[in-house]
Amino acid sequence: MAVCARLCGVGQSRRCRRRQRHNQQDQGSDSDMDEEEGERIVGETQSVTGGPENSAAAGPSVAHEAAAEATADSASTVPPNPQSLLDLPPEILVEVFSSLPGTELPNLALVCKKFRQILNTETIWRRRCTEEFGMREDLRKMEVVGVSSRELYAKLLHPYRHILGLWQPDIGPYGGLLNVVVDGLFIIGWMYLPPHDPRVEDPMRRRPLFRIHMWESNKVAVECMYGHKGPHKGDIQEFRTWLEEEWGRTLEDIFHEHMQELILMKFIYTSQYDNCLTYRRIYLPPRMPSDLLQPGLFKGTYGSHGLEIVMLSFHGPCARATKLTGDPNVPAGQLTLDVDLNRPVCLPDLVHQRSIEELSRLVLGMHEEAQREVQNPDVAPQGAASEGAVAGGAGAAGLESAMEAQSESPQPGPSSSSASSEAQPFVLPLGVMTRNEVYPRTCKMCFYGTGLIAGHGFTSPERTPGLFVLFDEDHFGFIWLELKSFSLYSRLTDRLAHAYAPDMERFEAMLRNMQSWTS
Repeated sequence: MAVCARLCGVGQSRRCRRRQRHNQQDQGSDSDMDEEEGERIVGETQSVTGGPENSAAAGPSVAHEAAAEATADSASTVPPNPQSLLDLPPEILVEVFSSLPGTELPNLALVCKKFRQILNTETIWRRRCTEEFGMREDLRKMEVVGVSSRELYAKLLHPYRHILGLWQPDIGPYGGLLNVVVDGLFIIGWMYLPPHDPRVEDPMRRRPLFRIHMWESNKVAVECMYGHKGPHKGDIQEFRTWLEEEWGRTLEDIFHEHMQELILMKFIYTSQYDNCLTYRRIYLPPRMPSDLLQPGLFKGTYGSHGLEIVMLSFHGPCARATKLTGDPNVPAGQLTLDVDLNRPVCLPDLVHQRSIEELSRLVLGMHEEAQREVQNPDVAPQGAASEGAVAGGAGAAGLESAMEAQSESPQPGPSSSSASSEAQPFVLPLGVMTRNEVYPRTCKMCFYGTGLIAGHGFTSPERTPGLFVLFDEDHFGFIWLELKSFSLYSRLTDRLAHAYAPDMERFEAMLRNMQSWTS
């Protein structure tokens, strides 16, 4: 490996060889200078002690201590005006090199022999492993088994740094979420699975897919932790095991015939793979000042399909939820929710909230207005719900104006766009189905939006109007009017390192590519 060769210092740089020849030529003059320096130190010592006679009279110990003290002071003196890094003492160079990115250190080792020797210091590489990859107490364990921090960085962490982060496996419409992290003394690929339906508040389930380590020797080993080799056939016993792990129940516990068909279809499809799949890099969106809440990953209920993972992001006056896991109707990668933040909905009192007709009247009115704007973009929006929208405006300005219009409404509703705004009572309309009977009974604000529905095999896709309900920083919901169904979403709270996009442009490009994979 080229990086390892540079780190180990194989060969010398041209500049270093020139310095070595120069040092050999000046070796004689250097020795003469050393003798003169020694005579100067002795002379200073004699002058301090009052000459050789006084030195002898004072005793050999006093003369020896004075000479040793003068020699130590001379050796520890740093040049007042160093001309280059070579003039600095090693302990300062160690501190300087420790603060540099690890990717720059191999080139630094080629400068000269002195730099290469200093870069063998474990302190430098221990700090790089800690700051770049979050390793702390695990480094001591590696050193105990004979693997240095320098070897760990050069052979494991640095070569495999590009696979750290989030990935989406290509498993047909089902997708998935793979998180590759530095976990202790290993690099582990964890497959994230939603909780068992419908427990949306439960933590994510993790299953190790592979691991890379240097535990048994100084060589890097890659181990597969899950799956089979090549296509394989499943039997009934294997299906029952998979069903208990995936759904947390047995086939006898599932009475809905359509749900049984969907589960069996997913098992047959996924069992054709051995998890040696194609993985695509995905990013989490960076947070912008205008965002309504912290973007990120959420677990949501999708009827008979169970729980699925979506990614919430903000794009000016719009909030969008993209599927990371999907189903045969709407596959992974598709835009499941599209919310217009310039169209807030002021909910009526609790009595009228229970009427699906009243909710449909409010939302469908906005839906018709939004369609008219699409057909005639030059026509200004009409209606009380759109008075807060700014023509051509987006982001924080448009959202604040919409919230001001909503707060001035005589109907009860949220008073501002902040997470600390006053909550209002919320209840689902009668006749709306939900997988979670326990849902928040207060909300911060509501907006008009559309949800994506389709037939089996993603046939005849269409966007249907609905109501986006923001409960708090970690929960939101969506009422699908046409389906008369409610989906509850809960934030995924796992710490995800190396997952965020460097900028919004990179994230939006990733989203476009993701949607094209399954379109």
